Amino acid sequence: MFNRLVHFAKRVWDRLANAADQLFRRVTQPADSNAVTGTLADLPRSRAQLLVENTFLRQQLAVLHRQTKTPRLAWRDRLSLLLLAPWVPNWKSILQIVRPETLLRWRRAGFQLFWRFQSRRRGSAHRLDALTIDLIQRLARENPLWGAERIRGELLKLGVHVAKCTIQKYRRAVRSVATPGPSWATFLKTHRNDIWVCDFVPVVTLFFQTVYAIVIIRLGSRRVVHVNATRHPTDAWVAQQLREATPFGEKAKHLICDNDTKYGPLFDAAAQACGLDVIHTPYEAPQANAVCERWVGSLRRECLDHVLVFGNRQLVRVLKEYSGYFDQARPHQGLAQQTPMSRWPGQVNVTPEQPATVSFSPPAPGHGAGRKLIARPVLNGLHHAYAWAT
Repeated sequence: MFNRLVHFAKRVWDRLANAADQLFRRVTQPADSNAVTGTLADLPRSRAQLLVENTFLRQQLAVLHRQTKTPRLAWRDRLSLLLLAPWVPNWKSILQIVRPETLLRWRRAGFQLFWRFQSRRRGSAHRLDALTIDLIQRLARENPLWGAERIRGELLKLGVHVAKCTIQKYRRAVRSVATPGPSWATFLKTHRNDIWVCDFVPVVTLFFQTVYAIVIIRLGSRRVVHVNATRHPTDAWVAQQLREATPFGEKAKHLICDNDTKYGPLFDAAAQACGLDVIHTPYEAPQANAVCERWVGSLRRECLDHVLVFGNRQLVRVLKEYSGYFDQARPHQGLAQQTPMSRWPGQVNVTPEQPATVSFSPPAPGHGAGRKLIARPVLNGLHHAYAWAT
């Protein structure tokens, strides 16, 4: 019990002595110290602290005596100041040849060099050959959903042993950021033959009345499934258009549309009855429904900008005639300059990777003598559809 009391009293005395020392140093350390106040501040300090401080000062004097103008510090001088500064409590006040921020910057640079040395590559680096690098980048390019570990497993199946960090290194050149899931473009490309897209086209007539046209397009073939127009597009009318677009069981799996209020509860019920999964595009993202937006642009540039619309019935006739021309005779850049429909009835699913074979072949140069070219006018001669006479 007595030993505990003695130990406790000693600890209290040490703390009081340390606090008194700190208080005395603060009181006797004014902003502008002189010889008297400096000497009074050094009285409670130990001999070792004074020796370190003197060494710190002598190092600065040695640098100043070496040069007559701006002092230049060698790496030995910088190292000496860095090693002595932690042992001097008031090193900021006695540092004269450089600013304290400079010394701290040297210390950070020293830590960076130390850890760079610690994390250096030990041994000779094994460099991959060009064929393995090309294989890694090919797998990353052709499979955007695969991560580094998935690519490593596929390489192990092929007998190629590569570390995961190495795959991540060479994968950045092809795919910088790993996508958490399939992108929108991948979804459209995978399910294009099972997707319909629809949109509204506002048309202003000659008498400044607005008529709303609806269009439904099959994404895979770009074929116009249904088109109609009305002045009052109610929810019931839009639902009826969806029923008319699915005659005889013709339907798709998904229907992409925007967030227009015209697509109401009756429209959702009709889509569910037809087996369509309605997908609404994000707000202010027309690129999510790019096929419809492109069709609307073509309709305005190639038809509506050159036609005076008097009313609803005339607009429906114009839309149906242009849709027939769009499906049967107009080549499309997205379909490798092919048409959504062939010259004969029946749908042709044309893709840019595998162009569809058509039933007729244009004559080769120099072999078309005697054959007659037939031009069928569309929209009163606004466009023409050409074909060789059989």
